[in-house]
Amino acid sequence: MKRPAPRPVETLIVAIPETAGSALYGMIDVLSASGTLWQSIIRTKPDGARFRIRIVSPKRRPFRCGHNIPVVPDVSLADEPAAEVVIVPEIWLGPDETMAGRYPALMDWLRARHAAGSTLYAACAGTIVLAETGLLDERNATSHWAYWDMFRKQYPRVKFRPEPSLVFGDPAGQIVTAGGATSWHDLALHIISRHAGAAEALRIAKAYLLKLHDEGQLAFANLVRNEPHGDAVVQECQEWLRRRFKQSDAIAQVIAHARIPERTLKRRFKLATGLTLIEHLQNIRVEHAKRFLEESDLPIDKVTTEAGYEDASFFRRIFRRSTGLSPAQYRRVFQSLSRGGESTTPHRAST
Repeated sequence: MKRPAPRPVETLIVAIPETAGSALYGMIDVLSASGTLWQSIIRTKPDGARFRIRIVSPKRRPFRCGHNIPVVPDVSLADEPAAEVVIVPEIWLGPDETMAGRYPALMDWLRARHAAGSTLYAACAGTIVLAETGLLDERNATSHWAYWDMFRKQYPRVKFRPEPSLVFGDPAGQIVTAGGATSWHDLALHIISRHAGAAEALRIAKAYLLKLHDEGQLAFANLVRNEPHGDAVVQECQEWLRRRFKQSDAIAQVIAHARIPERTLKRRFKLATGLTLIEHLQNIRVEHAKRFLEESDLPIDKVTTEAGYEDASFFRRIFRRSTGLSPAQYRRVFQSLSRGGESTTPHRAST
């Protein structure tokens, strides 16, 4: 007896003028290929499309999103569209900008979809849209690591986690957020696995050469953030540490340099930057070490010294805690990128 084709999962992808076209159309392309692409590649009968995807926007008229990419919405918010899956892809938003006050009708619609039982997914800065709805309050969430300061200031009730690539906002997974710009790959594979089956997700991963970023985001993050603030004393201390981070007693010296009580300096530093003095110093040292690992073949013991540490084993622990990778692993991942993508182990043709 012939088995009926599975019913496609009703899916709505949000598009607004700030949307990144690559993420929008990439997600549409990958999800639309589920059930058909792999089967075509290996010349077997297609299973049938696993997702029915529509673009939803505040208005139904065509517009252009980020980098002047055209968008033709299928439905508008006024149509009150419903779907099992709602996706908010990446948007272009600077770390010092805000979504506050933008698209109130969209925020209402997202809250209504959540209340009706839709599963909400957001990638990269799309998480900021969900944060603006209030649905992420007191929930775990992730986004691009560059938005750590934004979430700390604008959405303090969100439990922001810059480390993972994917985060469940609740045990049932009704809200799932993804990290950096290409994390929509991870999110797409997760959505396919969850709604179309793990086997289909594996097939799509093979067809598109996609992989989950199991290493998380920390390895890609710039640990020394130039967050604007108005505390002149803290700014002076940051500059002092930038120039003298190698000194073994750097913390004691910068406290003396500040010429204010130690307790006051530490309080003001944490308030202005979100980090403690020692965390900031370690971030400077690790960033310095990353440059040597990316651009040189300097032994790890020498990198340790260049970063301002005396104990290589302690440096390795700090580095792994800060990046999620050991120094050797970091070098393998990023050195080929700094050399233009050339592999450090050339492929040899079989004979």
